[in-house]
Amino acid sequence: MELTWINKLRIAAVAGLGIVVMGILAWPLAAPADPLMPVRASNVSASGTLLLIVLAFAIGLAGYFIAWPHGREIGILGVPFGLVIWAGRSGPMRALTQAYQETAERAALVHSLRLEPAYWLLLVAAGFAGVLLAQYLRRPGASETSHSGPQSSPTAPAKTRPNTALYVNCAIAVVVAVVISQFFVGVFVQNLAMSHGAAAQPAIGQIIFGVAAAFAVAAFVVKRFLDLSYLWPAVASLFIVAVAETLHYNAEMIRQFAETYPAPLFPHSVFAILPVQLVTLGTLGSVLGYWMAVRYDYWRKHETG
Repeated sequence: MELTWINKLRIAAVAGLGIVVMGILAWPLAAPADPLMPVRASNVSASGTLLLIVLAFAIGLAGYFIAWPHGREIGILGVPFGLVIWAGRSGPMRALTQAYQETAERAALVHSLRLEPAYWLLLVAAGFAGVLLAQYLRRPGASETSHSGPQSSPTAPAKTRPNTALYVNCAIAVVVAVVISQFFVGVFVQNLAMSHGAAAQPAIGQIIFGVAAAFAVAAFVVKRFLDLSYLWPAVASLFIVAVAETLHYNAEMIRQFAETYPAPLFPHSVFAILPVQLVTLGTLGSVLGYWMAVRYDYWRKHETG
């Protein structure tokens, strides 16, 4: 898919759809009672969650047809762009650490962050399911590509390698993406540290750039060396917080930070990022990194001597 002006318009249209429907109209479903507090999955009721899933599915479905014939590639962007509006409007993580200052409260907060990425990834997946349904309904030809794994030639045998090898590569892709994205989040998502060995709460602009860039690097590596798609770096966002907690935020570290450090300080930059920010920006960064790798491969094959 070339980034022509008409494709830029398609991307803008799909992004606009997600921003208006999910980012603006659906905002009251997730808005915290205190506007200074962060957006959390716990803010959304069960009925609100069902409505968000339906809206995400509808955005993916409509985005496919808006962006046709590149609906598979562009339609998936609607929901993440909409959720990015929430990520930007949300209060910072430090509001939660200021509210939960006791060691037990801080430990409960940290542990609650482990599973929350799954909630936001569910909404992104609902949008992707809408795209898949639209693709099935239209029954596209061979011109539309699948990004779930390595691509094969139409004349190649149906099974070019054992399924086990593909599953292993997908698992490797997730592990590689977790390692790379966590490392580069620590590099890119930074504010001036006010104490040795601690990361301060970064500005929202720094979070947007840093998370997207970190996952773009991970997706570039996954595509370039494993020939797999942006799905697996996006899935890796499920595990970033859990891995960072294991490495940097054990019970003793939680106690130390709760008792001796100011609320805006964290042992690693990952803990200054809300799950909604991590998943949505990570998804957009993964798509960006994938297409950068595709473009790089094209450049190497056709534009170098």
